[in-house]
Amino acid sequence: MQKRIEFLNRTTARLFLLFFFLIMSGCADVEPEVSECLQGHTYGFWAGLWHGIIAPVSFVGSLFFDDIAVWAVNNNGGWYTFGFVLGSGIIGGGGGSAARRRSSRS
Repeated sequence: MQKRIEFLNRTTARLFLLFFFLIMSGCADVEPEVSECLQGHTYGFWAGLWHGIIAPVSFVGSLFFDDIAVWAVNNNGGWYTFGFVLGSGIIGGGGGSAARRRSSRS
């Protein structure tokens, strides 16, 4: 019975995350053409952080739609990249908890 409850809790959490990503995919904004990106707004750390957080959703959207991109072309370089990587780590959990769990089982 405990395993069934644990399975239902995990399934509910996964469905909630899927729903959350679908809702957040409406926030993925892309400039229509690269030339407009290079002349428009320059994206910095905070935009990189946000783009890193919504990267999984943007990636799936980019497979089906040409006007969705994962990475902002017109960014300010290192700070945007740092924010993007940090945002991607927030979603992925950084991998530290998985490594900790694996070592404690041995």
